[in-house]
Amino acid sequence: MKIAQVAPLWERVPPSTYGGIELVVSRVTDELVRRGYDVTLFASGDSQTLAELDAICPRALRLDPDIKEGMMYEMLEASHVYQQAAEFDIIHSHVGIWTLPLASMVSTPTVHTLHGNFTRDSSKVYNLHRTQPYVSISNAQRQIDLNYASTVYNGIDLGDYQFVSQPAQPPYIAFLGRFSPEKGPQHAIAIAKKTGWRLKMAGKVDVVDKEFFEKEIAPQIDGKQIEYLGEVDHAAKVELLGNASVTLFPITWREPFGLVMIESMAVGTPVIGINMGSVPEVIAHGKTGFVCQSYEEMATMIPAALELDRLTSREHVENNFTVTQMVNGYVAVYEKILRDRNERNGRIPTLKTSLTSIA
Repeated sequence: MKIAQVAPLWERVPPSTYGGIELVVSRVTDELVRRGYDVTLFASGDSQTLAELDAICPRALRLDPDIKEGMMYEMLEASHVYQQAAEFDIIHSHVGIWTLPLASMVSTPTVHTLHGNFTRDSSKVYNLHRTQPYVSISNAQRQIDLNYASTVYNGIDLGDYQFVSQPAQPPYIAFLGRFSPEKGPQHAIAIAKKTGWRLKMAGKVDVVDKEFFEKEIAPQIDGKQIEYLGEVDHAAKVELLGNASVTLFPITWREPFGLVMIESMAVGTPVIGINMGSVPEVIAHGKTGFVCQSYEEMATMIPAALELDRLTSREHVENNFTVTQMVNGYVAVYEKILRDRNERNGRIPTLKTSLTSIA
């Protein structure tokens, strides 16, 4: 099977710091190569992969000061992929709407993994192409009626996440994620101040969120109770989560998955999250953390989370959210799509023969 993996261009694959989609694409791609599949990764030129790399730009768009209109490169990438669509058995797109119009113009099937939520405007585009095959990354993500081939949860390589049996002293709670209103860093700070816990925070600040960060977050960072570590790499991320007593996931939007939850549980740290989006599908309530109805409840559940068995959290990830399970899910989707296509193609000659005999 020859497979094209189409990644976003804003971050490299895998990301050097923040980038959930790119991390997932990296793990899927490399595992497919290890299993013997012929894979081409379409991504930025600074990406690192076991597959053949086909790059339309030399580095991640976010890091290239010479690129002023990143959207044009996304269009270039999509066009480049589909100009050579006939070379592949299947195309796996991780870039959202960019591949939808082109996918319907070629015979090579495309499966689209949905990594984000639907907006009022984007829903119109997806509805126009609703019959194409889609993979949701949680059941909660299925907010509009599309041709869902499967739900495949994101997975991580447990070898990249060392288990920590005991949190650090003095204790602290952690927040990891983009510093944007929907990720809820403002609520993490409020919870820390209400409970008196030290809070360590890490993540990137996008240009669109700079004003929010400077007005709502920066004034509350004192370097003592509220500490900001900046945009951290993988090693620092694992250290932050592993040494924490609890990780907070105080989102304000319907998060499609939330990779930080499984990363935290993988190192043994329970997660307290708000009951939105995929949270109840990822956290085993009362075992690996708590799913709460309000931010106030999140604050009250910290003492209970401290009593949870950290090994149970890691086992929950091992049983549900590994790269192996994720790629098994995607391979099953590929095979089903190709099998269905072959059956349809086989029926067409039969139908023509029948019509000829009738005539």
